[in-house]
Amino acid sequence: MKESIQQKKEIEHSPNVWALLPLGVFLLSYMVVSCIAGDFYKMPITVAFLVSSIVAIAMSKGGNLNSRIEQFCHGAADGNIMMMVVIFILAGAFAYTAKAMGAVDATVNLTMHILPGNLLAAGVFIAACFISISVGTSVGTIVALSPVAVGIASKAGMPDAMMLGVVVSGAMFGDNLSFISDTTIVATRTQGCKMSDKFKVNFRIAFPIALVTAVIYILLGLGITESYQTQDIEWAKVVPYLIVLASAVAGINVMLVLCIGILLSGITGLLSGTFGIWDWTTAMGNGITGMGELIIVTLLAGGMLEMIRYNGGIEWIIRKLTMRIKSAKGAEGSIAALISFANLCTANNTIALIMAGPIAKDIASRFKIDPRRSACILDIFSCFVQGIIPYGAQILMASGLGHVSPIEIMQYLYYPYLLGIGGILAILFRYPKKYT
Repeated sequence: MKESIQQKKEIEHSPNVWALLPLGVFLLSYMVVSCIAGDFYKMPITVAFLVSSIVAIAMSKGGNLNSRIEQFCHGAADGNIMMMVVIFILAGAFAYTAKAMGAVDATVNLTMHILPGNLLAAGVFIAACFISISVGTSVGTIVALSPVAVGIASKAGMPDAMMLGVVVSGAMFGDNLSFISDTTIVATRTQGCKMSDKFKVNFRIAFPIALVTAVIYILLGLGITESYQTQDIEWAKVVPYLIVLASAVAGINVMLVLCIGILLSGITGLLSGTFGIWDWTTAMGNGITGMGELIIVTLLAGGMLEMIRYNGGIEWIIRKLTMRIKSAKGAEGSIAALISFANLCTANNTIALIMAGPIAKDIASRFKIDPRRSACILDIFSCFVQGIIPYGAQILMASGLGHVSPIEIMQYLYYPYLLGIGGILAILFRYPKKYT
């Protein structure tokens, strides 16, 4: 019995480059095939994940077929994965109820009264930055703002994917900097520094990038003409959205916030005569059903990535990245690469930080890297990767709410891309100097 357990541990932790094959199959079958076809709807993301999941199960070292399937299901049913599924279900019910009640149109109309057409994208980006840094969750920010962003895009004549990219960009700003963000908490705890100290380093890198991103969105909005006709603001229909945003900023659990949003939108719709009780239940049902593809992708991704971890794919990456470090700059680069690859394989920046954090701490100690700086590098590159992968919760959520391909959204994710570039430059030029 002891030998069997020991053998299982060796299989689980033995570095193995072939364990990364399912991830390569997914990237080839989805992104490369879509690029060759010139149409990102030719290859459904669910099919790409199904193929890669079959490959992951087929090549796993986890014993007989039943054992391998059980291991896959264990990853798919992980607590973090199931929590995401519940959030997706509630988000779908809230989004469709709010739309049926008229909250989205009313909120869009209010926004257009406040902001001129050429500042709409930049305004939504700033709002997303403020909400995400207050809430500490990028997913909650995307849930709250995506329906409004799509409504603004349709009325202002902008691409839906562009406005969804604006929301995701702003959401990742707060995910990186917020004091109550999971990534900030894990990064600082694993490196042994205060959150306020890490914020000082991180802010000097991220804030200038956010300003540049806002300018880019202003420039993109210069060609937008105000051809839409604004209507009278229906304040009663705006109130549910305002309460949801206020609840999120107050730090209330995102699932409770969504339940409050569903209830308030439904009651407002009933009292205003916009819909009846059965129309309300139909709207919730349609919203939940509309999240079906997103939920399937999340479950398949969770199972596939668990197989990669179990078979030693992440261990192989970690070993390769840390074997030839010779300088502090090289050590910082290896920490950035370590968390980036871990995030690419887990599709969850919090989990990636939990896995890579202790290793990064060991590297930082050996090469005398300031803990505030190593925590900053970990958080920046985890948010950079999480904000651009098409199978991450953030882009999948925006894609599901906006009915747009994840690849289409990726071309407008200016903040995550610039954050990654800024992180690389900070390592190369040892910025900020005070903390090197």
